[in-house]
This record gives sequence, structure tokens and C-alpha cells, in this order.
Amino acid sequence: MALNLQSVGRENGPHTLQWTERDTLLYAVSVGAGQDPVSELSMTTENSDGLPQRVLPSFGVVMGQQVLRPDIGDFDRSKLVHAEQHFELHRPLTATGAASVTAKVSAIHDKGSGALVWTETTSMDAGTGEPLLTARSASFIRGEGNFGGERGTAVTWEAPQSKPDYELLMPTRPEQALLYRLNGDRNPLHSDPKFAAQGGFDLPILHGMCTFGFSCRALVATVADGDSRRLTSMGGRFSSPVWPGDALTVHIWKDNEDVLFRTLRSDGTVVIDHGRAKLSGPAGSD
Repeated sequence: MALNLQSVGRENGPHTLQWTERDTLLYAVSVGAGQDPVSELSMTTENSDGLPQRVLPSFGVVMGQQVLRPDIGDFDRSKLVHAEQHFELHRPLTATGAASVTAKVSAIHDKGSGALVWTETTSMDAGTGEPLLTARSASFIRGEGNFGGERGTAVTWEAPQSKPDYELLMPTRPEQALLYRLNGDRNPLHSDPKFAAQGGFDLPILHGMCTFGFSCRALVATVADGDSRRLTSMGGRFSSPVWPGDALTVHIWKDNEDVLFRTLRSDGTVVIDHGRAKLSGPAGSD
């Protein structure tokens, strides 16, 4: 088994993807929205009086992941974990819509103990051709390193020494992964104990993108004043697994429109590190 290093630069797509209000509502609920049934009604209902439906920004990444990256070779799928995720929205997502999506392998880095595979996904409005969302994702594949490739450059990130401006506790549910997988990510690492054991886990773990969605909710609720349209970009590094039922705490530092964040398990372990986000416009603006 070996990675195909010649896959760098290859593309899959463009493919036209459509989504409905049901898809965006399901996504919001699958990342915990609605545990307080009032504060997130705009993301969990489509017919509440005076509340037009809004979309959690991280949904755009999940929608784009339906277009698979080009084949990168043969490897043990149980050794792959989601390492990083970043996105930039060029305009707010609508509750229903269609996009033309292309996925490209942008780099494969040699990390010694494994390979870090970067994929870039671009989504264009299917009707107008205007840019909608750009996403960058990294997967770490254990045992596929030491092929003599470049290690890649590290991005500097330091947690502020000051107390977080916001500290939000967000419980997950025991069935959280089973609910989240209905968005389309059916990787058995998150549902099948035998497959999870092959990857070195005692039990199925929560999708990294589910934890990412919880963190996105925390950012919207705090620094974006509940207005999901204000969060224009977000990214972070998955540093430790989360199990369904874990409680998450999101630490957030705000400097005008720039935001840093970290997400931790209840035992204090950092599970999303190097978190960055950006805001645009005052609350309630279009």
C-alpha cells in the first residue's frame, strides 16, 4: 500500500450539488443546535414568526465534502484522521441552493510518522458562477510518511495569556455521532466499534467536523451576537479525539473582527487548537 504522490494537482469536478432547508436544519441539529430551543430558532426552524431561516456557516464545508477528492492511492482507511479544517465564505449561505463544487489535492507533506494530505474545495454559485466558499482540509494518514517529501511550513499560533473573552460550555449527546453521520459522513470510525478498534480507539469517536460545528455555534452565539451571517471564515487543528457524550468548552478571544479560539474536552484536553475566525459587519446587517 502506498500513496500516489502524483495525485497532487488533480481535480474532481466540477459537480453540481443542491441542498434544501431540510439539509441545513438537520445539520444545525446534528451539531447540537436546539438544546436551548429558543436561542437558535433561526438555525433550527424555517417557519418561526419573524425569524427567517439562517444557515450555520460550517454547513458549507459539509456540503462541499460530498465531492470526494481525487484518488490519492492505496492505504489503510482506519489510519486516517481529520487533521485540520479551514473555510472562507464569500457570501452568506442560503437555506436552499445549488453550487458547482471542485475538489483538488493541493499538497502531500511528509511528517515522518505519517503523511499530511491537503485538499482544497471551491464552491461557486450554480446559477451565477460567483464564488461561494473556499475550504482547505488536511488528513493525517499514520504510517504513510518517510517518503522523502517536504514537511510543509507551520503556521504560528499562540493562545493569548489573558482570560478568554468568552467561555462557553457545550454538551454533546451519546448519540451525537449517529445523528451527525446523517449529513453524509458514514465513516465507520464514528459508529462501528470493531473499525474504531483497528484505528486504535476503544470506542467510536465523534466526527471532527461535528466538534468543528459545535465550535462554530459557539462563535456565532458569542462574537457574532447570534447572527450567523457575520462569521465569514473559520479554521483550526484537530488535536485530540472527542467521544459522543463528552462536554466541550470553547475558549474565545476577540480582537475587533479577528477571533482566536480553542475547544476543550471536560478533562481539559484541547481538541481543536490554533483556532482562528473572522467577522464581518455589525449584528443584524445584511
